[in-house]
Amino acid sequence: MIFPKPLVHGKLIRRYKRFLTDMELDNGEVVIAHTSNSGSMKSCLEEGAEVYLTHVDDPKRKTKYTWEMIKINGDWVGINTAVPNVLVYEAVLNQEIDALKGYTTVKREVKFEDSRFDVFASNDEEECFIEVKNVSLKDDKYARFPDAVTTRGKKHLETLMRVKAEGKRAVMVYVIQRSDVEIFTPAFDIDPDYAATLKKAYENGVEVYPIRAAVSPEKIELADILPFQLSRNCDQ
Repeated sequence: MIFPKPLVHGKLIRRYKRFLTDMELDNGEVVIAHTSNSGSMKSCLEEGAEVYLTHVDDPKRKTKYTWEMIKINGDWVGINTAVPNVLVYEAVLNQEIDALKGYTTVKREVKFEDSRFDVFASNDEEECFIEVKNVSLKDDKYARFPDAVTTRGKKHLETLMRVKAEGKRAVMVYVIQRSDVEIFTPAFDIDPDYAATLKKAYENGVEVYPIRAAVSPEKIELADILPFQLSRNCDQ
């Protein structure tokens, strides 16, 4: 995903009210930026750190900037939770993920029962429902999800199990928008119910693909699939 116009550089002053941040631009102007990430953003919040924003030309929107990324320990970390959906949709459409190649129809936001999945792909032989999550939490060498309790995320996993039970393909993709991690795991201590449900889903045939993304102010692109560990003491 190439940014259609140059991003705006600044630094983080503070995050507040969950979806709002104060940013200082390079010219000294302080602006309010929208933050799409509803989680705690633990391990990717650092006051005074460099950031990049998108300027939004929408007269109906109160905030004129969207926060895209922050520099942590010398590396860019993508925090816009809308980006992973675009990345995975484009990658499946363009046959760029080996495990998800071969589909002739690819759509976004398709319902199954009472859940809406981020990507749906199909061909003459099968249908595939794909849920996408953004991962920004780092703990040592591990990328973890979620960074706050997510009942909605657990519901998606439960629905994916029903997708699989009906003979369709069910896929969970975690897009890790940072390069300084090596292994994906659920955040056992933050949301043990989600961790247990993810392990159960995998054991019941739901496919899991944690994909690391390369983040830069010019573009964000999927890079490599990481190994994952769904139990505390056992690599999967």
